[in-house]
Amino acid sequence: MGRKRPAEKSLHKTEGKKSKKKQNKKDTPILKKEKKLDLIQDSDSDEQDEIFEKLKDGGDENDSPNHSDDDDVGDLPTDSKDDEEDGGEHMDDDEEDMDGNDEPLDEFDDDSDDDDDEEEEVDSDNEELLPIERKARKLLQHQQENKRQADESLITNIVSETSDNIIQCGNEIVNANATSLVAVKQRMIETKEILSDFKNKREPGKKRKEYIEQLIRDLCFCYGYNEFLMVKLFDLFPDEIVEYLEAANMPRPETIRTNTLKTRRRDLAKALISRGVNVDQVTWSKVGLIVSDIKRTKDQHVTIGATPEYLAGHYMLQGASSFLPCMSLAPQENELVLDMAAAPGGKSTHLAQLMKNTGCLVVNDANKERVKAVVGNLHRMGVVNSVISNVDGRKLPKMMTGFDRVLLDAPCTGTGVVSKHPSVKVSKDEKDVQRCSHLQRDLLLAAIDCCNAKSSTGGYIVYSTCSVLVEENEAVVNFALKKRSVKIVETGLNFGTNGIVNFKGNRFHPSVGLCKRFYPHTHNLDGFFVCKLKKYSNKLPVKKTDEDDDEKVTKKMVKKQKINLSVN
Repeated sequence: MGRKRPAEKSLHKTEGKKSKKKQNKKDTPILKKEKKLDLIQDSDSDEQDEIFEKLKDGGDENDSPNHSDDDDVGDLPTDSKDDEEDGGEHMDDDEEDMDGNDEPLDEFDDDSDDDDDEEEEVDSDNEELLPIERKARKLLQHQQENKRQADESLITNIVSETSDNIIQCGNEIVNANATSLVAVKQRMIETKEILSDFKNKREPGKKRKEYIEQLIRDLCFCYGYNEFLMVKLFDLFPDEIVEYLEAANMPRPETIRTNTLKTRRRDLAKALISRGVNVDQVTWSKVGLIVSDIKRTKDQHVTIGATPEYLAGHYMLQGASSFLPCMSLAPQENELVLDMAAAPGGKSTHLAQLMKNTGCLVVNDANKERVKAVVGNLHRMGVVNSVISNVDGRKLPKMMTGFDRVLLDAPCTGTGVVSKHPSVKVSKDEKDVQRCSHLQRDLLLAAIDCCNAKSSTGGYIVYSTCSVLVEENEAVVNFALKKRSVKIVETGLNFGTNGIVNFKGNRFHPSVGLCKRFYPHTHNLDGFFVCKLKKYSNKLPVKKTDEDDDEKVTKKMVKKQKINLSVN
């Protein structure tokens, strides 16, 4: 027993050396500073004074805070020989660091101490993590730092550029006194008041045009529109432009359409309510539901586009304004119907359920990639009476005609759905409007040519867009009235604003007033336009020539001469 004790002692000593060596390897300049600070804070006031004096004078190594703290924290043997044998090199580095440290004592302030604590905690945590976890943590920290810097940069840019944006908007100079958004909005209110009673409230010598230009620049700055689009909207809503812009920026209520081929609206509402979804009916539709206040908890997370009912095809996620064209077209059973621009298939599935899966529904779209979405939705909703085609709509009259009803939801600039696509505010210009208007005219003429005027139940064409611009709506319909044998009829929708007949010197056919417009600030719907046409002849209207006009003029002159002769 007596011989084993020295062995145990040497074993303990060896372990102490190893632990001391590991501890010394982990020591870094940051840890040394931390240990110095901890020792100073833990000591009494008299001891602190002595430590400070020793640090200033470059005191003895054995009396330094770093050396004493190593002993206290590590609880390791303090044999000087062991230190010289195992940690000599490391201790020499410590001595050089301590002797060469001539910085003032301010380095031991609270901020540096907090940073050292955080680094030490991160190092200790990283040692316990797997390599992949350490990389993930570093990546997360890097992302957080980038986000913080981006936020700071954004705030800095806003602060530095706010005055510039207000002072100069486009090529026009704005009043330099407007140094904030609040000031601009206040000036907008004052300008509107002046325009409402221009004769009495205007400044002497200032024209109405100047006030309007000032108001348009302020609206562009506040709501983020380009000047071209703002002028178009101001021409449409001169008295309620602010109300329209405010409502257009707000998202519309989330709505779904019940698929009556598989369920009823009442049963669907019960199923969604049981899943924690608040449901309300769309009053003007038999199949629409408004979903809101969806519960999202740890135990129950409801995604309205991934419920079992959605996957089973019991409903379709669709904006309420998209119900309107199908309701207006009102296809009947066993009819031949064409949806000329169908993607992604929301209106096509609505037409199929109105037809009760009878007859034939031709679903067409020019974009091959978007046709894939149409196929998926038709399968999910259980539509079996459809034929899908991928053809340019302008070429369809040469391929197939004789349809009882045709729906054309034409491509447009999207000025009515700004809340869904904010980029429209600055991305659209005069060329885009002209390009869309030209395409819409060609597509509408093609849709009319595909329709059969002799259909016993139909002969109807519905033209719709999600734009509020007159150039894409009333102007296109008025053009079709001149080129084809069609007339405008009632849409069958009992609400909405009537179409515009007079606009900036342009006078359209009086029947254009039968069209329907829908606005976000009056109907809480996306900006939308719907027009229903009735084709009364398959023949093209006879073009009026100059000779016909001359004949009419001569006949009128002859009648006048006869009247004058009889009077004499």
